[in-house]
Amino acid sequence: MYAILDIETTGGQFNEEGITEIAIYKFDGHEVVDQFISLVNPEKEIQPFVVKLTGINNAMLRSAPKFYEVAKRIIEITQDCIVVAHNSSFDYRILRTEFNRLGYDFIRPTLCTVELSKKLIPGMESYSLGKLVRALGIPVTDRHRASGDALATVKLFKLILSKDTEKEILISSIKAEIKSGLSPKLLDIVESLPNKTGIYYIHNEKGDLIYIGKSKNIKKRVNQHFTGKTNKCKKIQIEVFAVTYEETGSELIALLKESEEIKINKPIYNRAQRKSIFQWALYEVLDENGYLNLRLQKADGRKKEITAFTTIQEGKNALFRITEKYNLCQKLNGLYETQNGCFQYKIKECNGACLGIESPEIYNERVEEFINEMTFSNNNMIVIDRGRKVDERSAVLIENGIYKGYCFYDLNYQISNIEVMKNILIPMQNNRDTRTIIQGYLRKNRVMKVLKF
Repeated sequence: MYAILDIETTGGQFNEEGITEIAIYKFDGHEVVDQFISLVNPEKEIQPFVVKLTGINNAMLRSAPKFYEVAKRIIEITQDCIVVAHNSSFDYRILRTEFNRLGYDFIRPTLCTVELSKKLIPGMESYSLGKLVRALGIPVTDRHRASGDALATVKLFKLILSKDTEKEILISSIKAEIKSGLSPKLLDIVESLPNKTGIYYIHNEKGDLIYIGKSKNIKKRVNQHFTGKTNKCKKIQIEVFAVTYEETGSELIALLKESEEIKINKPIYNRAQRKSIFQWALYEVLDENGYLNLRLQKADGRKKEITAFTTIQEGKNALFRITEKYNLCQKLNGLYETQNGCFQYKIKECNGACLGIESPEIYNERVEEFINEMTFSNNNMIVIDRGRKVDERSAVLIENGIYKGYCFYDLNYQISNIEVMKNILIPMQNNRDTRTIIQGYLRKNRVMKVLKF
């Protein structure tokens, strides 16, 4: 749990500043679950340049509560939370100073979004809050007021969490929340999870990741782990202490994140998925008559594949669909064994390449059309699909045929401006698995839109 805050002050000498406004948003990693916003009477004059910057003046604060009147609420809303702020050393110092004046030692773990942004969003011209969120296309209202700046920090922190593929922030948060005592009941853990599409992370009592999975229904899938009878399920049931999750909305992004994060974090019970799970591949083979054949074979890293599959049956089913869609020949593609023409030729669904009636040049054009569409070689495209909430969309970027990563966006400006999009992009590895996942998903599923650029 995080307490994301922003404080406006009177300005003045170091450690003599007073708070004029405070905003705190309690954030569970997915949404704001509580908030506290208040002007504060600092019992001292505000510096003129601060009045000009924030619009907060002395007259506005005469009837505002003094700090001791809001101190209890601040303690309550930040209890068991990590305090997050943009330049947290300043905000945290100001808070501790005010509490020290009351004789109370205010101690909370902290995270700084300036430091996190420099690490996870490198190469930005400026890391000041205003310039950073503008470059990321994050809308901000009431700039230099506590509520507006704190809400912008919430949106920035949400993006930072997405970019943290090694889950350092998540794991440190879990470790901070873990207390000695009884492990929560499995039923309680399941009840806290959503019936949404996304990634789930199973942690042991040390906070370490022991399993990563994806599902179109996180609650249902985790419940299957907790009620399963396999050796893996039984081990997870014994070791689980907490389950965290990340909604993706898009199943494609869930598949891509699962593949990458398992390889990065190497959870103990994901052994089978640390390496590629695509054991069968489709290759093009030029036969002695000059026809391009599509052949399903055991995956061989030395050969250039068109796409890949987890099982031979999945590959055969796909090859039948491809052969039908592109009006190809089942015999040439190894799906129909005969010395004569294939059965599809008899029912006039094959143009006779198996008998040499259709020329290799004309036949191969359709094979090449399939290969170009499947491999998106040198293509620039954005796959747009549903987001995590109704007014949000997801986008997967492929540039020059290379998978670059994904992002979520609220404004069309963020996706139509390629430079802004690259700023909010969660960069991902382009490898055999990610290409196959994208190819397979686009082959089997509808998405909202595919933009070519």
